[in-house]
Amino acid sequence: MKIAVSSQNQTNVTGHLGHCQKFWIYDVDSMTIQNKQLLQLTKAQSFHESSPKESHPLDEVQVLISGGMGNGLSRRIESKGIKPIVTPETDPDAAVNAYLAGSLIVKTQEERDRDHAAEHGEEHGAEAEHDGKCGCESN
Repeated sequence: MKIAVSSQNQTNVTGHLGHCQKFWIYDVDSMTIQNKQLLQLTKAQSFHESSPKESHPLDEVQVLISGGMGNGLSRRIESKGIKPIVTPETDPDAAVNAYLAGSLIVKTQEERDRDHAAEHGEEHGAEAEHDGKCGCESN
């Protein structure tokens, strides 16, 4: 199985998945990490910029762990047969090991919605409505 973890700085789990261009790709068996490689996407391949209808370099993973993503992006990932997981865990290796052990803390939908709104409030200005290009729109 392959697990991707968003990690823009290659050290921590990235909070805003839509802009992330760097992912740790873990090859795992049922309980342990077998291999870990860095996948670096171009800006055009980030989820904010790429089309959900096109193939994507992360299409080969079964699980995608991030610190935050909107509902639309979560549905986009699920439509490709990938399980999206949002966690407060900041260490990529610890997140994967906890996932394999069945003990990874996962954010509730309410926490995800609040965090995503806060990210876009900071990014687009507190009064501004963002355009939904990240795939986070609710409809």
